[in-house]
Order: sequence, then structure tokens, then C-alpha cells
Amino acid sequence: MEMAESEIAEFLSNLATAGRVSASTQNQAFNSLLFLYHDVLNKQIGRVAGVVRAKRPHRLPVVLTKAEVKKVIDHMNGVPRLMVILLYGAGLRLMECCRLRIKDVDFSRNEIVIRAGKGDKDRHTMLPTAIKESLVGHIEANRGRHQEDVATGLGRVALPNALERKYPNAGREWAWQWVFPAPQPYTDRITGDKRRHHLHESVLQRSVREAVVKAGISKPASCHTFRHSFATHLLEDGYDIRTVQELLGHRDVSTTMVYTHVLNRGGRGVRSPADSLGAGIEG
Repeated sequence: MEMAESEIAEFLSNLATAGRVSASTQNQAFNSLLFLYHDVLNKQIGRVAGVVRAKRPHRLPVVLTKAEVKKVIDHMNGVPRLMVILLYGAGLRLMECCRLRIKDVDFSRNEIVIRAGKGDKDRHTMLPTAIKESLVGHIEANRGRHQEDVATGLGRVALPNALERKYPNAGREWAWQWVFPAPQPYTDRITGDKRRHHLHESVLQRSVREAVVKAGISKPASCHTFRHSFATHLLEDGYDIRTVQELLGHRDVSTTMVYTHVLNRGGRGVRSPADSLGAGIEG
């Protein structure tokens, strides 16, 4: 049943003002109605007057101090520890870290290439020298396992886009293997081939959650918190915001500017008038 323009406006305005749904849900409902009328009913309703478009609330990211980052890392070990250091040391997103391939880690240039990141964009970031030796050892251990897989008819990984059709044997090449492969292979439901997936993201998420608790960190820290901390600490160290923007892969510098809140220490750098009263006021 079609709705009149006044009914559409009232429905969307109620969504926006009632506070029952988030801004993204309200905007999704608005776009769904527009799609229904424009593309399904072929009815151009034009501009709907009186609609209040929902705005996303402004939230500051959760950021750990350098000491807190070290405490969390100290409570981790093995592959999850390596991955968390990359999240923090290179500003990677969770899935960017999980999907790293051998060919995208350049040890000679201390550089990591992120392929098809958010927005399907490629970018370069640094490889932390602090874990260079450990990462080399990890990759060499995986090379031996990959050679064993190839010898037994395995050793294949999924390739992006149409590369698998264009280069049928590339999935077994060492360059295309995952930096952090899963411990067990899986069987592709379509082709029936046995392949090795990258380490599932839940493994790292669970390890981070446990390490945060063991470290006694009271902040609601997650894997993405290390990326926030990466950007924040670079700005604290005096790096240009445009450089940080490129390392993070943000399209607009306004997205990166959320991390400048750390420069406003103690209420925008203003000294509290209570501090001028001197000692002894606590009691």
C-alpha cells in the first residue's frame, strides 16, 4: 500500500525524534522508502518536506596509553601477540591484518602494502622493526608447512577477484600465501578443493579480550583500539596529521581529526581554577 508524502514525512520524522532507533537505522529506512518509490513503484515523489535526517552522534575513540598498550601485549604470546603488535605498530584494521599475504610484506623497505582495504583502496604503511625478526621467523616456519602442503596436493589459497581463473596455479605460489594462516585446511564447497584460510579474526579478538582483562585495563578496549592508539600516539609524537591520514587510509582528513582530541589535554589544555587553590583542599 502506498503512503502519501505527508505520511512518509511523519513516519521518518517520528523515527528521527522518538529516539527508538539509531541514526543509521533511520537513514536506512529513509533510503529504503526512496528506493521503493523510485525503483519499484516508478513513482517520483521528489523532495519530501518536513523530514528530519538523523545525524550520527559524535563519539571519541577509546585510546590506550603507551604503557597500557605494553601491558596488554605483555599478557599475550604466539601469533596473536605478533598480530596485535602489527595492529598497533602499523595502524592496521583487524581484517587487514588477518588477510595479509606474503607478497605484501617488504622486509627490505620495512613496509607493508594493504591491498583492497576499506573503500577498496590500497595503501602503504610501516613494518615495525621491533617485530621484524620475529615475523621473519614466523614466516619461515610457515614456508616449511606450505612446502609440505604442496607435496601432499594441498597448499592452495583463495585469490581475489578473477585471478583464480586467469592464473589457475597462482593459489599454490608462496607469494600468495597468508602471513597468518589457519592451522587446519578447509574444503571449498563449490570446487571441492582443499585450501587454507587465514586465521579467523575471532581468535585474535578473544586473545585481546583475555589480555585486556589480565592486564587490569578498565577501558573497553578491542582490536580496533590499537589502531586508534596508533594514530593518537603518532600525533602526540608530533607527526603531521596528513601523514597520519595516509597511513590510516582515510579519504578525508576530517576523519583523522578525531584523534586530535589527545592534544587537548586536561580540558583543552586549560588549567582548572581548583588547582590554583593550593594543597590541602582535598580534605
